[in-house]
Amino acid sequence: MATKVKRTYSSRSRLSLPSSSPSSSLTSTTKRKLLAEGTENEPPTKRRITTKVKALPSGRSEKSKQRVLRQLHFSLDTSVLRTCSTCNLSYTRGAPDDESLHRAHCSRVQKGMEWGREEEREADKAGVEEVRSGVKLKDGKKGRIICFKTNVSGRIGSKLAILLETINLALSSPPLSHDILQCSKAYLFLIPSLTNAHREKIVGCAIAQRISTAMVIATPAETLLVHDSNRASDRDPLPPSSTHHLVAVDTTSGLFCHPEGLPTPLGIPRLFVSSTHRRQGIASRLLSAAAATFIYGCPLDPLKGDIAFTQPTEGGSAVMQSWGGGGVRIYEE
Repeated sequence: MATKVKRTYSSRSRLSLPSSSPSSSLTSTTKRKLLAEGTENEPPTKRRITTKVKALPSGRSEKSKQRVLRQLHFSLDTSVLRTCSTCNLSYTRGAPDDESLHRAHCSRVQKGMEWGREEEREADKAGVEEVRSGVKLKDGKKGRIICFKTNVSGRIGSKLAILLETINLALSSPPLSHDILQCSKAYLFLIPSLTNAHREKIVGCAIAQRISTAMVIATPAETLLVHDSNRASDRDPLPPSSTHHLVAVDTTSGLFCHPEGLPTPLGIPRLFVSSTHRRQGIASRLLSAAAATFIYGCPLDPLKGDIAFTQPTEGGSAVMQSWGGGGVRIYEE
């Protein structure tokens, strides 16, 4: 019996569609359509670049910045130099270093510097001595006065160096020389801190120096003769002892001295009190402590001419006259 074989080549050939079949054409058409749609949905590259270029006002921005800097630094009508009315320090406005220096200096001039546990730990080693305790001020506050040599090192020496720098800037005075610091003592007035019970504030400082001679300050009557002699004609004869030989210490305040140097053991080259603690008697108490303890066992008397000041400021001259009673002398630093 013969077996009938079913041939399926024709059916397979029909299932295997050529590339030009409808399904293949549909797929290609769909791909092209999707590709075209995807291309249309994407934001055009040229359009983004054009938008960025339009949004960059680089020329105007740079020009405006240059204009501001030119106005701040190069305008001849506007000065960048400022003088603080509180501490009298001149600084450059807009310069970070100058402004930082001014803030620190102005704070020390007004409020003083801190004296805390760190300094107390080195007090014995540095030879710090308390010469007055429980000193009552005019406002009722109490403080103490300590003393130590100005050539001290360590933390206390660094603290004193910053304090002297502040004083020199405030008084427009040059730094004290190494020789002066080797033979001087620092007297500090301390009061309790209001914010920290373990700290104190340095509100006053007097530097006491060993000297040899100083000049006697001329009396107001002698100073008046100086002005009269200056107005006189060159043809008018002047006696040998005429007061026109007086040394002018400060012509604005009318401070004149006799040129002869007389023996004087103690000089005060620096005297300073923070601005918020002035008119409380701190300066006079510092001077009294220095006069009583600078030379061990030998208290000094300003009325006898034992103490002299360097060229004083207006405030220092008032203290010199009120505390010294007219007996304080003047010496050259």
